[in-house]
Amino acid sequence: MALDDILLDAEDQMDKAVEFLKHEFRSVRTGRATPGLVDSLRVDVESYGSTMGLRELANIAVAEGNTIVIKPFDPGTLKDIQKAIEKSELGINPQNDGKLIRLPVPPLSTERRKQLVGRVKELTEQQKVAIRNIRRDANKLLEQSKKDAKLTEDQMKSGQESVQKLTDDYCKKADDMLAEKSKEIMEV
Repeated sequence: MALDDILLDAEDQMDKAVEFLKHEFRSVRTGRATPGLVDSLRVDVESYGSTMGLRELANIAVAEGNTIVIKPFDPGTLKDIQKAIEKSELGINPQNDGKLIRLPVPPLSTERRKQLVGRVKELTEQQKVAIRNIRRDANKLLEQSKKDAKLTEDQMKSGQESVQKLTDDYCKKADDMLAEKSKEIMEV
């Protein structure tokens, strides 16, 4: 593989790891009602015989600032949606009035906030490990390309330095996202 291809591939994969982290952070509660809390919820719909995303089954909106309102397209899926919310780790009790589900988002206790900060640290560390694994794979490709005489020693070293810089940049992005999300969670 050419040096540029290896670097582009590594950068693309690292970018995906950071994007995945952003997606994961959206589903972590911060004490504010946002549709992102339930967006990624998967619902087992018995009448359809399949598992679907909540967005495919209902409109999701925020009402009164601290309540998420879920209005199913098909009223027959209401109970299935309620079960999925109850099974999730949101810690919110759904209120079903027969037509829609209200999720009052209570303020988080200090203990729960600390648990959530621990959770986002864990998610961040997982993605930083993924980024470092991408670095390792890119370095292996660089070494293999040198063995195959496609790269010189200097090109390989330069490539490894570039991969390390990418790794540092993307790990810093993940750390910055962690700091921002932790601050958001700890705000009362």
